[in-house]
Amino acid sequence: MIVSTRGRYALRVMIDLAEQGSQTFVPLKDIAQRQDISQKYIEAIMTILSKSGFVQGVHGKGGGYKLNRKPEEYKIGEILTLTEGTLAPVACLECGAAPCDKAKNCRTLPLWTELDKRISGYLNSVTIADLMKK
Repeated sequence: MIVSTRGRYALRVMIDLAEQGSQTFVPLKDIAQRQDISQKYIEAIMTILSKSGFVQGVHGKGGGYKLNRKPEEYKIGEILTLTEGTLAPVACLECGAAPCDKAKNCRTLPLWTELDKRISGYLNSVTIADLMKK
């Protein structure tokens, strides 16, 4: 599993929004400037986060984005799964993957299954609030 730029940037944007507080909408250009990420790239990320209800966006003067929940209610695993599509270490463990003909006799499947559980368990134990502390 390799986390793409989109996943890493989504976490940075969520942390940035959390640090600005939940009372005001934060302009996209301000986030882009603080995070040194192109505004166009952040727009694509915000579309994903907004459609999934992670953030609320308002267009026009005084507009921007803000979190819909408290920072401690956002698990890193859910954000990465949203932006990456999967966190599975191998294709046969991806959600919706076709059953593997070799699964019954696969000696490595237990290894990959345990790794997948550990990755998911860890990423779902860490929140945006945790990352704000570090």
